[in-house]
Amino acid sequence: MCGIIGFSGCEPAAPILLDGLARMEYRGYDSAGIAVRSEHKGLQIKKAKGRLQNLSDLTHNGADLEGTLGIGHTRWATHGEPNDINAHPHVSENGQIALVHNGIIENYLEIKESLLQKGVRFTSDTDSEVVAQLLEFYYRESGNMLDSVTRVLHRIEGSYAFGIICSDYPNALIAARKDSPLILGYGKNGNFIASDVTAILKYTRDVAYMDDGEVAVITPHTIDVFNSELEPVEKTRSQVDWDVSAAEKGGYEHFMFKEIMEQPEAIRKTISPRIRNGRVVLDDISMTADYVRQISRICIIACGSSYHVGMVSKYNWERLLRRPVEVCLASEFRYSDPLVDDHSLVIVISQSGETLDTMAAMREAKRRGARTLSIVNVVGSSIARESDDVLYTWAGPEIAVATTKAYSTQLVLMDLVGLYLADQLGSICEEEYREILEQMQLLPEKMQEVLKQTSDVQYYASRYFNHSSIFFIGRNLDYAMGMEGSLKLKEISYIHSEAYASGELKHGTISLIEPGTLVVALGTYAPLFDKAMSNVIEVKARGAEVLALTTEAFREKMEKTADATIAVPETHTILQPSLGVVPLQMFSYYMALQRGCDIDKPRNLAKSVTVE
Repeated sequence: MCGIIGFSGCEPAAPILLDGLARMEYRGYDSAGIAVRSEHKGLQIKKAKGRLQNLSDLTHNGADLEGTLGIGHTRWATHGEPNDINAHPHVSENGQIALVHNGIIENYLEIKESLLQKGVRFTSDTDSEVVAQLLEFYYRESGNMLDSVTRVLHRIEGSYAFGIICSDYPNALIAARKDSPLILGYGKNGNFIASDVTAILKYTRDVAYMDDGEVAVITPHTIDVFNSELEPVEKTRSQVDWDVSAAEKGGYEHFMFKEIMEQPEAIRKTISPRIRNGRVVLDDISMTADYVRQISRICIIACGSSYHVGMVSKYNWERLLRRPVEVCLASEFRYSDPLVDDHSLVIVISQSGETLDTMAAMREAKRRGARTLSIVNVVGSSIARESDDVLYTWAGPEIAVATTKAYSTQLVLMDLVGLYLADQLGSICEEEYREILEQMQLLPEKMQEVLKQTSDVQYYASRYFNHSSIFFIGRNLDYAMGMEGSLKLKEISYIHSEAYASGELKHGTISLIEPGTLVVALGTYAPLFDKAMSNVIEVKARGAEVLALTTEAFREKMEKTADATIAVPETHTILQPSLGVVPLQMFSYYMALQRGCDIDKPRNLAKSVTVE
C-alpha cells in the first residue's frame, strides 16, 4: 500500500528519497512527501497531492532540500481526503518532529481528544498526525526521543510502520514496526529503512527484516535494534538476490505487459527445482505421510487474485486428495468463528507476504491449532516468517499493481503441493501422477505458444473496448478462471465486469443479457465442454456477442457458434487454467490500453494491502 523510505548517510538525502519513492510507485498512492533535516535549516517538509512527479518538480528533483537525513512517503488515503495537508510526513506542533506512517491507528480519536484538551492543535484529518503530536508531548516531558517513541508505541493500538526524525538529532532516524512491513538496509554511504526492498536495491542488497514490536535507530554508520522493552536485538542480515533489471521495464511499455511475457520463465523457476527423478520434492516443508492422513479438512485463505488461485485449487485438490477443501476470503475468515483445529491444514496465499487481512486470518487459524503453509513470493515477509511452513514462488519482483506472473506461479505451485499431498495419501494413481508432472514441465513451452497470439487478442480488444459491461461465464475450473479474468479487466480498464457459473444463468443472471452484451465464454474444461456450448447458445439467443476461449481440440466446434474465438494448447485438465488465464490477462491489458488507462497504477488500488 503506502511506501516508506528513510535515509541517514553521507550524501544528500532528498534525491535518494525521491528515487526510492519512484521505485515504489506501483504500490498505489495519491500524494507524496519528504522531510529532510539540515544543520542550518532544520526540518524541511515538502508535500504534493497526485503523482510523485509533482513533488519532484516542486523540489527540483530534491536539489532544494539540503541535508543527509530524511524520510519519504507515498500515501494512499484512509483517514482524510487526498490533499497536501493530509499527505505525509506529518510534523509536530513545534516543528521539531517529522513522521511517516503506514498502517492504521485504531484508537487515534481517543488520543486526539486527550491532546486537544491539553491545547494541542491539529492541522490534518489523519490518524498519523496524532502520533506525531503525541510523540512531541512525551518528548517535551522526557527529552529522550527513543524513550518517547517507546511510550507512544505502548499507548497506540493498531498497525504501523514508522519512520521518525527530530531536529535535535542530526544523524538519527528512528523506525518502529507492527503488522506493517519495514526493512533495514545496510549501505556503504549510509543506512536505510524501506517498506519495500525495491526502494533500496540500487543502493544495497544487505537487508534485515524488522519484527513486530521492534524499534531501530539508524545512523550513517550503525543500525541498532531493540525490542519493546528497549533491550538490544541481534538481527539476521540477508542478501537480496533479485536482479535490479527485474524491477525495470526493460524496453516494454508497461510493467504489466513485461510481467505477462515473463510468465513462462517464472513458472520454470517455480517448478524445476521441485521436480526430481519424476517426483515432487518439497524440501522446505516437513509433512509426513502420517500427518497428511490425519488431515480432516483443508482451508485456503487469500484475497483478490490469490483467492482465485484458491478457487482453482479447490476443484483440483478435492479431485486429487478426496478431502474437503474450503476457500475463504481472508477478510471474512477470522470473523466467521472458523471451524479449524489441529486436524486442519490451512494454506495461506499472498504475493507480498504482508497482506494484513491474510496475516490476521493466519494468526487466527494458528490460535485455533491449525497447521499453516504459506505460498508467498517475498522472502522474509511477515507471513513467511510466521507460518509453520513456507513455499516461495520465486517469481521475482512484480511491479504492476494487477498481478500476472505472481498469480501464475502461485497456481502452478499449488498444483505441485496438491500432487505432493495426493502422493502422500496414495489417492492418485501412478499413471496420472506422471502425466501431470510431464505436462507441468511443458507448461513454459506451451505458454510461449499462447503469448504468440498477442496480435489476435489486441484485435479483439480494439473491437470490444467500448463495452461498458462484460460478463464471464464458465463451469468448474473455467468458472474459477473467469473470476480472475473478470477481476483483471475491471482492475485496469474500469469496465464493469462479473464472472458467473454458467449453470446459474437461468437463476437470474440471464436477465442482464440484452442485444450487444459482450459475454466472454470459457470452454477449456473438457469434461463440461458440451454444457459450456449450450450456455453459449443460450446467451447468443438473447442477443449477446460472444468472445470464446477454448482449447485447440474444441476450436472448430466453438467457432461455429461464437462471434470470436481464442484457443490455447491442450494440457492435463488440472493444468488448463495456467494456459487459459494468459489470453485473459492480455485481453485486459489491451482493453485498458485502448481506453487510455494508467495500466501499471490503476486508480484507487495498491499492490500490497497492509491495512484492513
